Amino acid sequence: MTTLLNPSSAAVPGPAWLRALARLPLPWLRAAGTALGAVLYVVAARRRAVVRRNLALCFADATPAQRRRWAWETFRHFGQAFVDRIWLWHGSAAQVAQRVRLEGDWPALAQSGPQLLFVPHFVGLDAAWTRLTQAIVRPWAGMYAPQNSPLLDAWVRAGRARFGAPQLVSRREGVRGLARALRAGAAVYLLPDMDLGAAPSVFVPFFGIPAATVTALPRLAALGPAPVRPVVARLDRHGYRVWVGPVWPDYPSGDDVADAQRMNAELQRWIAETPGQYHWLHRRFKTRPPGHAGLY
Repeated sequence: MTTLLNPSSAAVPGPAWLRALARLPLPWLRAAGTALGAVLYVVAARRRAVVRRNLALCFADATPAQRRRWAWETFRHFGQAFVDRIWLWHGSAAQVAQRVRLEGDWPALAQSGPQLLFVPHFVGLDAAWTRLTQAIVRPWAGMYAPQNSPLLDAWVRAGRARFGAPQLVSRREGVRGLARALRAGAAVYLLPDMDLGAAPSVFVPFFGIPAATVTALPRLAALGPAPVRPVVARLDRHGYRVWVGPVWPDYPSGDDVADAQRMNAELQRWIAETPGQYHWLHRRFKTRPPGHAGLY
């Protein structure tokens, strides 16, 4: 069953000033997000260096001016997406449905049984989660990284649980909680494109560079068993476009290395469409194969 508005569509409890800000025109909020991104770009020198290094490694053929533009866009879009949480979590349900447009095979997510979503770290990942849990009434589960600030942690947890009472599994628990949710028939929102160290990973190319890549996607898919669909969220001047792709055929293949390489190859293609919307602030190549020098 699908519905445009989830029955549990109340806004996240919070201060009145957040609810008031949520009613502001989107261009005003995006301007505030741009200002936040500009401040971070200036003061977060170490993160700026990481972004520039990532872009230099992954887009060696681009001009320096192009890479500088993408670096600035990374911070600008990060700031805008952070401010957008105000209306995603404190605005009206109708506002969320209007500004976050679903495209592709999203109605298929209403099918019963376990489903596994590959969601890369584009800036719109919170918008995609909010809209999908609003639009599709079914069990949902996703990984949650606890925040250092208790106030921020409570805000983020409440925001991500706004629609449909999803299960939020702490990263400290690992994939065990996600595996249980998958076995129970949930749609699992998985973000497996970060460097989590050598132990849970295989080294496969990412933009031609050996990158520690976790194998949680094929392993959970086999465990379900569950079909895998990609979800790519793009920020634009109207809000967001969330594309839900078709099921990946012949996945998993039984070869974790081949499956991780396929995941990275698909991700590269999407990143190349909007390089300035990917989460380059993360040190994607911090874990190196034995005998390889550090890149940061």
